[in-house]
Amino acid sequence: MLLGRLKKLDFFTLALLISASLHLLVIIFVKFQPPALQFFKNQISVLDVVLVNSKHHKRPKKADALAQANLDGGGNTSENRALKSALPWQKNKPSDATVEHRSKALEKSLAQAEAEANRKAERLAELDKQAKALMSQLEAAHAIETNPTQKSRPTNPQTGTQDSAIKALNATDLVNASLEMARLEAQINKQQDDYQKRPKRKSIGARAQEYRFAAYVESWRQKVERIGNVNYPEAAKDQKIYGQLQLTVYIKSSGEVEKVEIKRSSGYPVLDNAAKRIVEMGSPYAAFPEDLRKEVDVLDITRTWIFTKEDSLATKASE
Repeated sequence: MLLGRLKKLDFFTLALLISASLHLLVIIFVKFQPPALQFFKNQISVLDVVLVNSKHHKRPKKADALAQANLDGGGNTSENRALKSALPWQKNKPSDATVEHRSKALEKSLAQAEAEANRKAERLAELDKQAKALMSQLEAAHAIETNPTQKSRPTNPQTGTQDSAIKALNATDLVNASLEMARLEAQINKQQDDYQKRPKRKSIGARAQEYRFAAYVESWRQKVERIGNVNYPEAAKDQKIYGQLQLTVYIKSSGEVEKVEIKRSSGYPVLDNAAKRIVEMGSPYAAFPEDLRKEVDVLDITRTWIFTKEDSLATKASE
């Protein structure tokens, strides 16, 4: 019986030794390390989604990319190209000191414009005052000449011819004065009508823009550059033509384009005509907000248009 217990004890001891040896081998030869993140990164699929600015009802048979709407063909070229970036070229952001300096310059120009308007209003008031004074004099003279209770002076045979000449001269002066007064009154009325009917305009061209118009001009710029990049002139691409031009666009309060003027040509008719065509393609633009419509009838936007070597269009505020 004792021998059986010894055999069981030796077997248990042997099992412990074997187990300890196996664990020791595992600890020595098996290495543990964190998982490789690059492996998981390579296994993650990337989903590219393209945003399009138009849509078709019919789904394309073979789509080149995923988008928020169906689009079967588009752009202005048969090549398989896509817009790489919608962000326009911009210069470095001006410092706070520069912005403050330009704001002061803008305030100075606005003060000068207001002073000029006040001078014109004073001139109109002065002309109106002169016309009213002349009218009063003419009415008084006419009342004296036509008053039936006025005592007539005795006629002197020797001075009769002289009195007749004086009366004839006075009548001529009255007629001339009446005509002159009527001309002045008509001129004043015409000036007042022209001033009231003249559309209120606002020119936007300097870098320091009023905040009331900045949002509208920025929205207009984004639309123009988007249309210009999608419809970039093929002739400029083929002939490797690039350059700058200065363009003024006159926009009515309804958003319609009144006219387009090239202030400074690029030297290439291809680029000048393309800029005009891009503006016309975007018309009509957004109508003026209510607060701007009360103040402005026509907004003049002057910007420098840049056709770059990378076949892209960008605009910037004119100097």
